[in-house]
Amino acid sequence: MTKSSQSEDRIVVGKIGAPHGVRGIFRAYALTDFPERFFEMKEITAGNETFAIESVREDNKSLLMKFEGVDTREDAALLNGRLLTVDRKDAAPLEEGEYYTFDIVGLNVFDLSGENLGKVTNVLRTGSNDVYVVKDAEGKETLIPALKKVVKAIDIKAGKMVADMSEMEILE
Repeated sequence: MTKSSQSEDRIVVGKIGAPHGVRGIFRAYALTDFPERFFEMKEITAGNETFAIESVREDNKSLLMKFEGVDTREDAALLNGRLLTVDRKDAAPLEEGEYYTFDIVGLNVFDLSGENLGKVTNVLRTGSNDVYVVKDAEGKETLIPALKKVVKAIDIKAGKMVADMSEMEILE
């Protein structure tokens, strides 16, 4: 999931693709760790408009969606490229110690001595664990594995992460 540029109160959960057929159905691509949410939702915002969801079904690596009032291929084509967003309050609940990617990106990262290492600019999904891409003021990137022995603290409200860089030497 990424943060919507429209508002801090909205989060992007998907993107509308090309029309599918002639009855207003379109492809949608889930941009969330919780794609099952689409099957439970009654409405969603596409761009700046909120739509009632008429139907959703899986199709390979995408979803086929239909909104009420979008009844032709031409109607569906007008939605192509729009981001699908939900209110932040409707974000899927997380377990203790879990964070949304959009909350991690932008955090200032400090080592144990308090030296600012830069900001998190991206989160890479590697399969075994996430990796935080941290860029300093000069543009140098450091990759920090999202492991408890390396990342000692995350404070979303303070916009801060603390990493034990001595553990990085052990991982190399």
